[in-house]
Amino acid sequence: MRLWHEKLITKLPRQQLLGQHRECCALRGNGWGKKHATVNYLFYYSPYRLFLYHQLIMDEMKTRGYCVDPLWENPFYRGKACSQHTEDSLYAPEGKAPQKRPIYPEHDEVYLRECIDNLKAKGIHICF
Repeated sequence: MRLWHEKLITKLPRQQLLGQHRECCALRGNGWGKKHATVNYLFYYSPYRLFLYHQLIMDEMKTRGYCVDPLWENPFYRGKACSQHTEDSLYAPEGKAPQKRPIYPEHDEVYLRECIDNLKAKGIHICF
């Protein structure tokens, strides 16, 4: 489980892009708050930031001609097995996060290199 650095989204192969969509859906749903070493930092921020990141993934999917369930484009939606967010739960604990890059401060140049190395270990070579 990992959120790829947002600079990599447009360069991800199909399998990683679609996998990232599934990860985002799971995290937005019942996975929210469930500890996992590589994504624990998400839970310091509002679920709205995850929605903003997921929106980048969905935009790239649409650019490539993949279908995206429009329900996921609603920031309050959490999947069929979860009740929707309220204003308070979506924006807590930080209020409505500004839409700036990177969405997560942890997605710095060190994290970018870590993600590139992780992909390389999978046989995927991405250059900048």
